[in-house]
Amino acid sequence: MSHELVSKSIEELAPLLRNQDISPVELTEATLHQAERYNDHLNAYIEIREKEALNAARKAEQEIMKGEYKTALHGIPMALKDNIFFENQITTMGSKIYENFVPHYDATVVKKLKEAGVIFTGRLNLHEFAWGGTTDNPFYGTCRNPWDTQKIPGGSSGGSAAAISADMTVASLGTDTVGSIRIPASACGIVGLKPTYGRVSKHGCFPSSMTLDHVGPMTKKVYDSAALLEVIAGYDYQDQDSSKSTTQLYTNYLNTDISNCVIGINEDYFFKDVDPQIEQIVREGIQSLVNQGAIVKHIDLPMHEYSEYTQLITFISEASTIHNQDIKEQSNKLGEDLRLKLELGQVPSAVEYLQAQQLRERINREIESAFERVDVIISPSLPELLPDTGLGEGSFNDIRFMGPVNLTGLPAVTVPAGLKNGMPVGLQIIGNAFQEKKILNLAYALEQTNPMQRSKPNLTLL
Repeated sequence: MSHELVSKSIEELAPLLRNQDISPVELTEATLHQAERYNDHLNAYIEIREKEALNAARKAEQEIMKGEYKTALHGIPMALKDNIFFENQITTMGSKIYENFVPHYDATVVKKLKEAGVIFTGRLNLHEFAWGGTTDNPFYGTCRNPWDTQKIPGGSSGGSAAAISADMTVASLGTDTVGSIRIPASACGIVGLKPTYGRVSKHGCFPSSMTLDHVGPMTKKVYDSAALLEVIAGYDYQDQDSSKSTTQLYTNYLNTDISNCVIGINEDYFFKDVDPQIEQIVREGIQSLVNQGAIVKHIDLPMHEYSEYTQLITFISEASTIHNQDIKEQSNKLGEDLRLKLELGQVPSAVEYLQAQQLRERINREIESAFERVDVIISPSLPELLPDTGLGEGSFNDIRFMGPVNLTGLPAVTVPAGLKNGMPVGLQIIGNAFQEKKILNLAYALEQTNPMQRSKPNLTLL
């Protein structure tokens, strides 16, 4: 029964909890057992908080038994990436500099999840300061991909993706600056949603970049991401970039009706130099959506060839500004790869940064124009499979399908589309601003075709 429980999604667990067919304590105990059993192999958790989780589970059980059921997340065990603040609990950012840092307040997303009845099971591993794609952390160890422990899980939210994929948590949140939700989600065969910039508050999430950061769900199923977004979305006065745009009940729009949905395909950028087998899997996913009534239209995005340069200048300049004091006073406590990147961020001039923002505006206008003709844009999530662990950051730097979506702040979701050599392949769906309901429904329609053939990591091999 324990194995059956931990493999279930929020969509499956919520009615069982609400109807008292299972208890939050039973589910939490099973999740903690799974985490403790496999963490030595995967290193997804920095810390498992068993006592706190079981106390919260008992409280949730009492509330549900008294008829005080709150949301679909009530009684759901979740661990979060360790750059999201918990009041009076250590939050490290995956860094030696913050190994003893204790925030005095909850991040807004944590506060909302607590109010929704979530049970927190611990802190998840990440690339140092959420800046990198391997989650090979010099201080908290290498996180490994459950599908093949010789492979990286992607980053920077690698611990979140690995833990979900291995059923060590039911769901999680990640942060995404240049793909840090979608890269590991794609690599680990789960769903990763980067909402529209401003849709979810960043307050209490340690920044990587002032203008590129997003917070979003990482889950087993599309429904779960929609349910999580319902809880964490909304205006927050404590985040100056927070939007007052109306939030919605995103789960209500998951109906698989995609008739006449216009899918934009850009060959010159979003399908350029893609591994042939990955390209085939993604195009088969697009065809399955066409078979359900969607329409394909080819679009041109010539300015996107400048997006990698624009993203690079923007990110390294803003990150180095955030870490300026650390570079000056505590550079000896930084991992070597991060220290080099932060020092590189001091190279671009103010002129180069401002020129990059001018290019960014042109990229924005270009894609806004494209969305006058299409409903979504689809691409591979990643152009190739991820490399083995231990090869360093230089072994994986092809994130060109991710960065443009952070530059524009548009919503994007990666959903599993199939397997190559036994490893997951993700398909990315990009939407217009605040159109999360549209991209989630399209992802849901693809998910219903069972492109993964119910494949899961074989944890018995660990």
